[in-house]
Amino acid sequence: MSLLQEIKEDIQAALERDPAARSWLEVVLFYPGFHARLFHRVAHALHRRGVPLLPRGIMHLARFLTGIEIHPGAKIGRRFFIDHGMGVVIGETAEIGDDVTLYQGVTLGGTSTLRVKRHPTLERGVVVGAGAKVIGAVTIGENTQIGAGSVVVTSVPANATVVGVPGHIVAFRDTSNNTIQRLPDPEWERLNELDRRVQELQRLVEHLEAHVRGLHDGHHAPAGEPAHRETGE
Repeated sequence: MSLLQEIKEDIQAALERDPAARSWLEVVLFYPGFHARLFHRVAHALHRRGVPLLPRGIMHLARFLTGIEIHPGAKIGRRFFIDHGMGVVIGETAEIGDDVTLYQGVTLGGTSTLRVKRHPTLERGVVVGAGAKVIGAVTIGENTQIGAGSVVVTSVPANATVVGVPGHIVAFRDTSNNTIQRLPDPEWERLNELDRRVQELQRLVEHLEAHVRGLHDGHHAPAGEPAHRETGE
């Protein structure tokens, strides 16, 4: 496929995935994710040819202009879309498949100081929410959705939904009928149970307070009468 056709696909991806996009001209002129991808195409081609310094210089300029940092060595597939984009960081050995979407503040980071595969692999159709961090040489299966603010440090199978810190799977998409199958969440269930118990205790305390007030009021004699009557045999 020609470079021009790939660029057209990137524009179309932005129009399809961002309802705020009104025209291809708006994407070309004002979308930092689209601009960062253009810079990366040039830098990556030079990086693969072993050109020193220049690829990093190109992406350094791209970071200054767009707020998006992509290492020239990262491998990125077709129809890649970064929405908003500010604060996105993509490491050197990251691999991104076709039709992947990243939102602002996403980090595809590494954990090793060795010159090995140390950044994530995102397979086709992955969506990573705002502020999420995917760390290490993990693989995120195709069509997986990672919730905003999640921290993922282990590999995730295809068609999953991941949330939390650390990230855990809460649902799977059934591709046969396109439905969501939610998984039991022990932590959430325990929080719900604790909330229920707190509400029960609150009701019990209120009942006891009302009972004590009733007893206290009952020990006061009516106005004008002595508090205690003397009795004789």
